[in-house]
Amino acid sequence: IVAKLSKRIHAFQDKVEKGKYYSVQDAVNLLKEVSSVKFDESVEVAVNLGVDARKSDQHVRGSTVLPKGTGKTSLVRDFAKNSSIDLVSINFSLRTRESHLIGTKTLTDGTVSFDEGLLIKSMKNGNLLYLDEINAAEADVLLRLDEALDDRRQIVLKESTGEVIKAKENWFVIATINPLSHSGTKELPPQILSRFPVRIRLEYPPEEIELDIVKKYVSGNHESEIIQAIKLANTLRQAAAVEELFYSPSLRETIAFGKLLDKEVSPKEAANIVFGNVYTQWGNIEYQKVSDIITSMFGS
Repeated sequence: IVAKLSKRIHAFQDKVEKGKYYSVQDAVNLLKEVSSVKFDESVEVAVNLGVDARKSDQHVRGSTVLPKGTGKTSLVRDFAKNSSIDLVSINFSLRTRESHLIGTKTLTDGTVSFDEGLLIKSMKNGNLLYLDEINAAEADVLLRLDEALDDRRQIVLKESTGEVIKAKENWFVIATINPLSHSGTKELPPQILSRFPVRIRLEYPPEEIELDIVKKYVSGNHESEIIQAIKLANTLRQAAAVEELFYSPSLRETIAFGKLLDKEVSPKEAANIVFGNVYTQWGNIEYQKVSDIITSMFGS
């Protein structure tokens, strides 16, 4: 099925000369010229670095700064799949300890052995190591990561025999972080930041793109209501960004809203369930703020 392009998209295409190479400045000027929305749009940039990720001397480590729920993990999974690299993930928001990375000694039938952690296994196997929400990691964990991520690409297994573990040539690392306004996040030390010289910053997608994402998970019979829910989500996100609210809804919420509509839940009730009730943990005043916004957008 070929998607039908809107008049707006056709108008964009008419302004772009096919086959022409634009400078960055010209491209930005063109983007500003064709913009017709009232919110800050995001731009997707694809960069061909011309490197072979399987060779250690061509690795370019990077970090991605994203709000929660924008699909960081899905993006990394797709990258690993397209690069034909096995993926090992470590999520630091779950209070991951040093032993999870390095490993622990175990006693079985009178025999002491060492169970290797995810970091050691990934280095030995040459996997793509995904450090999810690394700025939620504890200080001792960051210290061991720093040891492995320096130019020597090795770590001393002091917890076991003192063996030096050297990473395979194709070992590759990607880290993602949440903004410091999110609960549980901390400012990363400069030495860790320097290990990831390539950094990408992304925001929530434009409304029309978020709608396309949600429609992949729902029937598509409630488009106008979903558009309204996306507008609600963006209103709450903007309020959270300036610390007027404690919580910023993610793409998961807009998808959940669409799924409730498919279960014949009314739009107002679905909005309260998905977007409103979470604010009760910060008290009635916070909840009432959001409840009033929902009523203004979905009726009483």
